[in-house]
Amino acid sequence: MNRRELLDLIEEGENIQCEFKRHFTTPEKIAREMIAFANTKGGVILFGVDDDREVIGVDSEKSESELIIDAVENYCEPPVKNLIEYIEVYGKEIVVVNIPESDNKPHRLQDYEKNFDINKAVVLVRINDKSLQASKEMVRILKANSANLALKKYKIGQTEKMVFNYLSRCEKISVKELSNLVNISERRASRTLVKMVRASLLLIHTKDNGEEFFTAAT
Repeated sequence: MNRRELLDLIEEGENIQCEFKRHFTTPEKIAREMIAFANTKGGVILFGVDDDREVIGVDSEKSESELIIDAVENYCEPPVKNLIEYIEVYGKEIVVVNIPESDNKPHRLQDYEKNFDINKAVVLVRINDKSLQASKEMVRILKANSANLALKKYKIGQTEKMVFNYLSRCEKISVKELSNLVNISERRASRTLVKMVRASLLLIHTKDNGEEFFTAAT
């Protein structure tokens, strides 16, 4: 990244692929941001830039980089790929951390569990300009997509037909709404909607508050 590209990023403000940090906070908080980018579309964290786009700069490139490496290696499971750059703006040093979208989703906060436990794992995704904890539905979809487990031959049953009928009237449906509509458990409703996403029949969406809903794929 060159200086002009960095200034353009700062001018655009925080978004789904860009986060500003005035300074390094804690390894866990930084790991959360990096995990969210890796699990979504990738992104950039700019250290030395305030939320209001003011360029503050960092006190020490070396110490900042060591803390970032600590966050990656000890707080992300599996570790998140990244590239650290140093760019001077207005006589102040900015640390730029580039995180590509991962091919090994989902990444989670280090929990020292030997196997991935969907009930315990803290998985983050990027929603607009926020990093939010992913729902179990989103985690299952991330795991399936990463393993290329798309459902190509998916049988449409009565429940799926009721989903499509509901969407023709209401445009979107949630796990709880499907559970009430068909009188099944939320767990079963969740699995049904996840399978329909994997079969490319539905799309999953997440609101700023973390709530999720599903719409028909177009």
